[in-house]
Amino acid sequence: MRVKIQLQCTECKRKNYSTVKNKKNTTGRMEVSKYCPFDRKHTLHKEAK
Repeated sequence: MRVKIQLQCTECKRKNYSTVKNKKNTTGRMEVSKYCPFDRKHTLHKEAK
């Protein structure tokens, strides 16, 4: 049940990271604070479609 997802920065709207998540355990959209190399700071990254 693990699927590949893309994480998109909420400030610059670029897809910087890819990861996998378990759809059974995490049914909603994933939100993680990650480093954005374009903004040069830590920002909130949300799961993209």
